[in-house]
Amino acid sequence: MARSIGADGRAMSPEPPDASRRVDRDGQRRIDPELPPPGSPDALRRNHPGVLLAISIGGISGTAARYAVGRIGHITPGTFPWGTFLINVTGSFVLGAFLAWLLACRPADRYLRPLVAVGVLGGYTTFSTAMVETTVLGKDGHLAVAAVYVVASLAAGLAAVVVGFLAARPVTRC
Repeated sequence: MARSIGADGRAMSPEPPDASRRVDRDGQRRIDPELPPPGSPDALRRNHPGVLLAISIGGISGTAARYAVGRIGHITPGTFPWGTFLINVTGSFVLGAFLAWLLACRPADRYLRPLVAVGVLGGYTTFSTAMVETTVLGKDGHLAVAAVYVVASLAAGLAAVVVGFLAARPVTRC
């Protein structure tokens, strides 16, 4: 049994097994279908190249869509950033609807969720732009608009995911 050397130069004994650290792989696999099957060569490689490629391709298309939609409206300094708000809320709605369909029709698909949910919708929606806009609003003295923007974005985004999920469930046909 290998022993580690501590900062003081003395040998350290390994930590005893901790029951709270055990991972239920079967339970995790029910939640995350992207986990490879046990015993497969990819069992230890979570970031399979095909999954990373799917995320990359989706991210490129989602980012291009966000750019196109964002160019439609001009944001006047000190006002509510409607463009980013609408992008994030519509992306949240589509995410909820997509996940309802995916769970009903293709729960074990290894590439579709990373492609659409992480790639396309992750590229389309933009938390970073929302936070930059909030910071600029606050820095410029528009604290009330910044506060409303943060609260409205969070509430509308969560509501849109739920509404999208619930709206898609009854119409999902596999």
